[in-house]
Amino acid sequence: MDVRTLAPLRALLALACLCAPYFRGGEGLVHALSLNGKWALRNSNGSLRMSARVPGCVHTALRENALIQDPYYRFNDRAYRWIALDNWTYAVTFSVPPEISVRLVFDGVDTVSTVSVNDAVVGTTDNMFRRYDFDVSRALKGDGNVLTVSLASAVEYAARRSRAHRSYKVPPECPPAVQKGECHVNFIRKAQSSFSWDWGPSFPTLGIWRDVRLEAFDALRLLYLAPTAHYGTDPPLLLRHRPLFLRWPRATAAPASRGRTFPVRGTAGVDLWWPNGHGEQSRYELSLQVALDGGLAVETRVPVYFRTVELVQEPIAGSPGLSFYFRVNGVPVFLKGSNWIPAHSFQDQVTPETLRNLLQSAADANMNTLRVWGGGVYEQDLFYSMCDDLGIMIWQDFMFACALYPTESDFMDTVGEEVAHQVRRLKSHPSIIVWSGNNENEAAIASNWFGIPSSERLRYLKDYVSLYVNLIGDVEDQSRPFLTSSPTNGVESEREGWVASNPYDTHYGDVHFYSYLTDCWDWKGFPRSRFASEYGFQSWPSFSTLQKVSAPEDWSYSSNFSTHRQHHLRGNDEMLLQAALHFLAPNSTDPLQAYRDTLYLTQVMQAECVKAQTEFYRRSRSDIVEGQGHTMGALYWQLNDIWQGPSWSSIEFGGKWKMLHYFAQDFFAPVLPVGFLDEGTLLIYAVSDLSGDLTLRVVVSLLSEGLRGEGVSSPVSGGSAQLLYKRHVEELLGGCGNCTAFTCLLTFHLEEAAGGRQRGPANRLFLSSLSEAQGLQKPRITTQVQQDGDAFAVTIRTSAVAPFLWLDVGDVPGRFDSNGFLMVSESRSARFYPWAPTSAAEVSRALRVTTLRDLY
Repeated sequence: MDVRTLAPLRALLALACLCAPYFRGGEGLVHALSLNGKWALRNSNGSLRMSARVPGCVHTALRENALIQDPYYRFNDRAYRWIALDNWTYAVTFSVPPEISVRLVFDGVDTVSTVSVNDAVVGTTDNMFRRYDFDVSRALKGDGNVLTVSLASAVEYAARRSRAHRSYKVPPECPPAVQKGECHVNFIRKAQSSFSWDWGPSFPTLGIWRDVRLEAFDALRLLYLAPTAHYGTDPPLLLRHRPLFLRWPRATAAPASRGRTFPVRGTAGVDLWWPNGHGEQSRYELSLQVALDGGLAVETRVPVYFRTVELVQEPIAGSPGLSFYFRVNGVPVFLKGSNWIPAHSFQDQVTPETLRNLLQSAADANMNTLRVWGGGVYEQDLFYSMCDDLGIMIWQDFMFACALYPTESDFMDTVGEEVAHQVRRLKSHPSIIVWSGNNENEAAIASNWFGIPSSERLRYLKDYVSLYVNLIGDVEDQSRPFLTSSPTNGVESEREGWVASNPYDTHYGDVHFYSYLTDCWDWKGFPRSRFASEYGFQSWPSFSTLQKVSAPEDWSYSSNFSTHRQHHLRGNDEMLLQAALHFLAPNSTDPLQAYRDTLYLTQVMQAECVKAQTEFYRRSRSDIVEGQGHTMGALYWQLNDIWQGPSWSSIEFGGKWKMLHYFAQDFFAPVLPVGFLDEGTLLIYAVSDLSGDLTLRVVVSLLSEGLRGEGVSSPVSGGSAQLLYKRHVEELLGGCGNCTAFTCLLTFHLEEAAGGRQRGPANRLFLSSLSEAQGLQKPRITTQVQQDGDAFAVTIRTSAVAPFLWLDVGDVPGRFDSNGFLMVSESRSARFYPWAPTSAAEVSRALRVTTLRDLY
């Protein structure tokens, strides 16, 4: 993998430095006193009193004090609704020296509160996503200061705000009944999914969810430092050394915001930050010194990265509309990945280990992009730093989703503060490649989701433009593109007044597409869009994941628990109906085994459906068919889960990989063969994300008779999808005697023309539905587990071809290198990588093997 440089351009660092007001005297240093840790917590009538951790939330405190069970257990999301309907007060006592300037800083309060020091109100909060900074100097008394944060019910607050908005409705009022959620979430600046969503519970949390501290100073506070790289066309003045040192001119009365640009001087090329799979994630360290009067200085160090990003929307030969793709460091990049939702209903439970597991899992599946969806939260700093290190690009939504929003002055003011804070906090991260104003709100207006009369439409269009264009669109960041919505037609939406007549137009922008009952094996049902930013199918998590939050009476697909946990209307039925198109239903007479088998079958269905759709998008990157194509992004919905329940995720709550995630390792591989049938003809494409060219040939095998055939060798350009093999299926089958579409399995892979080295994973194509397959025997499977360094080698032996062979080790944390595969040889091995200490004996005892033929 090459480390490319940007030698011909001049690298400049733009430093956005936001400083606090200036005070004379003292030593010019900022002293911070963390107030994180143990606080007192009580409810409104004092009947519940306990200690509580900060950062944290009320639900976590109640759980840690054994006052409630696990909120995720069975039906507790409804049983504990009372928590969110009450008001709660946090309190802590602290001491500070007298006669100094002190600010009280909250990095996050959830959500509506009154903040007091020694019974004097020093401020209020109404936005989960803002940083709050209060002057408490006059309220302090030295020792024994009492700080209280009195939190009002977010549910009741949102309802009051909605009732007060009498001039016109701002829909939707409530979520669908199947979600079992709370109403009016669009009237409060809080995680929209906390009131419920179609993949998660309703837990409208209250708490101090980010750090809180006192900052004492007498000269200058550096509130934000956001270095971003820009490039000019002057002669190269680049880096001599990894560390950069910059000295800010003398500051005597720092303004509220100050930005400056510094040339980066040197003699060698600057190493660039590249997405995963395209190069290294090179970083530098910037040391900044801000000079003050009296020879004092404020010093800090931050990481600095060099990369450019452009969103290219330009005409395409042979196609109406415009392209829609991202060019990073001058190179067009196909975005491969998924959508990110909050990793827990209670954000204090999202640990560094949780983030590392999920993000490393994304990178290990050859993903280079995650879209941080607009109904959750702006993630913690560590999330973005990990993405920087892993080369995972971030499509960052602002936190507005699937709703219309009020535009009163106080709402707009708090949103303005929210946007300014989040952009200043995050814009120095190279992983963030685009800001997006909202999730699906352009589509909601265009498609009239909420039944708005045509006579009132103009009012809502005006509100939309005021919020997403005039306010949010005016972001303090010119280093990356901004989109008003997703999906959107991009510049075409802008031309149409920011709400296109059809935001799902495949000739522009990005598309969200879901169709649960249409045959997912039929690629002709997929939109050949420029960019697919949402698509997917549901599945249930594994039994070991559900077992932790359920009871034996729940272990049935038709149980009350299964119905309660499903928040997508008719979702459980849709999974079985889609599966029935190609698979036979489980027929075990043992109820528990039938339940396990059904869970497994939903994962088989999901993995196969998303595989088919993703491979369609990847092979469409170079094609224009009937004016559509040049697809340059595939982000399936969704990567992770917020709790243990059915969803579109590829990773279960707790980190366990579903079958879909194992499939993603292959269908997102840098080099991939993609096969499909078109009117009785087999076509196989070679897809390459590499920067260099290859010369490849396709090797095709029919498993029934062991027939092997090779296509001609052809050059495959880097960053392209090219047709390498085309043959009528009847002709192919005719060469193998008694082979038919119902008795043969077709596999294929790519080889280099010179030397025969395989490039990319092998792939396969079922020529008929497996419910119609003939001669598929129930295999006898044996396994042997041996420790191999830090991993475990699992040797698998089978007596027959075994589709979708699934290895499950229950509660033993870890993942396999391959799983859910088509086993065609008598023996093969897999490796298990544990995430905690274990033994070969424990892995062997826990190991269960399931194949498709075991279901019937």
